[in-house]
Amino acid sequence: LPLVGLWVRLLAIPQPWLYAGILVFATMGTIAAKPSVVELSMLAGFGVLGFLMRRFDFPIAPVVVGLILGPIAESQLRRALAISLGDPMALLQSPISATLLGIALIALLAPFVLKGLGRFKASED
Repeated sequence: LPLVGLWVRLLAIPQPWLYAGILVFATMGTIAAKPSVVELSMLAGFGVLGFLMRRFDFPIAPVVVGLILGPIAESQLRRALAISLGDPMALLQSPISATLLGIALIALLAPFVLKGLGRFKASED
């Protein structure tokens, strides 16, 4: 809390200046970490993707969580497949893993099903 005054003053900075500063520092950090055109292109691409997601009201937090947890999940999937000698059915043999995969599938399909039912009820009326 000792720096709360500083953070409040940051809110007074106009947004274009704030975005420009963030872009400059992100570019400098990318160049300092690994000076590569590919890295700068990825920075620009992810920036445009974030802008478009914000523009069209897509939530950004799940993407950030996916970017953080994605490599961990991929390495664990490779490990599980290596242990099972490449058999993907080993992921479904445990009742707990099969239940969790089923819940994940339902969570992925439920919005589309509910949207379709909403259209069906609207056309019925």
